[in-house]
Amino acid sequence: MSGGEAAAGAGKPAPGAGEVIVIGEAGLTQEVRAGRHQLTADEPASAGGADAGPNPYDLLLAALGTCTAMTLRLYADRKGWPLRRIEVRLRHSRIHAEDCADCETKEGRVDRIDRVVGLEGDLDGDQITRLLQIADRCPVHRTLTGEIRIETKLRLAPAT
Repeated sequence: MSGGEAAAGAGKPAPGAGEVIVIGEAGLTQEVRAGRHQLTADEPASAGGADAGPNPYDLLLAALGTCTAMTLRLYADRKGWPLRRIEVRLRHSRIHAEDCADCETKEGRVDRIDRVVGLEGDLDGDQITRLLQIADRCPVHRTLTGEIRIETKLRLAPAT
């Protein structure tokens, strides 16, 4: 048995490199496996879930927030800048397309993510400006603002 299989538990599939496995057996609670890590996703009780974990949009925001903070940390450390702490706050909403002056879509609704980056450290104005530019270069930000193709295939489980 490989380390991934042991980490996933007896009889549970282990994700391969770069793969995430999501398993739901009843209700909205989902088991998420990423490498040797496991977490639970769910919806709040008000949406029919058990509130056993963050909802899918919270996980999406967490991916963007962690990527932003990690990208800023790597950049500041490489430059030797005195960045002590990074805090990224995010909020997802859907706005009317007509209320978005710079959106391509002009009808219906547009997903919007508001991100506030807090930086602590003895940074000058040029360093702060550069770090805000770098925030938009994190890989998850680029994925979310670029073209995304999702290809879905069906795999039927064998009948028991």
